[in-house]
Amino acid sequence: MIKRPNTRAQRMKRHNRVRGKISGTAERPRLSVFRSENHIYAQVIDDVAGNTLVSASTVEKSFEGNGSNIEAAKKIGALVAERALQKGIEEVVFDRGGYIYHGRVQALAEGAREAGLKF
Repeated sequence: MIKRPNTRAQRMKRHNRVRGKISGTAERPRLSVFRSENHIYAQVIDDVAGNTLVSASTVEKSFEGNGSNIEAAKKIGALVAERALQKGIEEVVFDRGGYIYHGRVQALAEGAREAGLKF
């Protein structure tokens, strides 16, 4: 019998390893990405205070279109960057959440950079 690798457990292992090294502060919060099969979510988090400062996702009622493709991820990246800039946040630390920097995660990061966030 061939055993299938537990990809979620592998992702969580990578995510915990990265989270041990990076942390968001009030001056430079963390831009966290979560990717599900049908949606993508992004949050700007101050880990010192334990607060989510800004968030955006494809689940929101104002979002139109398919939530599980690269175009949607780019829109969410731009939206979270726009909301962060409105709150005075210009620099963030990017947390890819244990995912490979490829596809939707990369598109979200590029959308946020194009909209004005620095990381």
